[in-house]
Amino acid sequence: MTSGPAQEPDGLMLFDGVCNLCNGAVRAVMAIDRDGAIRFTPLQTPYGRKLATLHGVDPASPESLVLLDQGRALTKTAAFAAILRRTPAPWRWLAIVDRLPRALTDRVYDGIARNRYRLFGRREHCVVPTDGQRARFLSEEP
Repeated sequence: MTSGPAQEPDGLMLFDGVCNLCNGAVRAVMAIDRDGAIRFTPLQTPYGRKLATLHGVDPASPESLVLLDQGRALTKTAAFAAILRRTPAPWRWLAIVDRLPRALTDRVYDGIARNRYRLFGRREHCVVPTDGQRARFLSEEP
């Protein structure tokens, strides 16, 4: 978790665009967050790679999604909880996961992340957003 330049977008989720689990998470967040508080960029785009590298995440082998949150890059449980805090109730209430022991929740997160391709599969290419979703995806610096 690092601080980045002030011009970075707030509420931007960097995710593994070829991971089926990660794409499912993006679809779930989009369905829950109808106001569009969270936007997305795959780590496989030049912009996603640049932001990941800036925050110490290997875009070729990501171990966590990243949420840019008020100038900070959050990963693992912290990112998951911050995403939930930006969603409407009752989903927001699930951010209580942030109050559980971080060593435990991050260990569970790491186990799922390590096995995500084996358990959920992967795609050859990033999913292309629909016209209705496109406004929530950033592929270049704003």
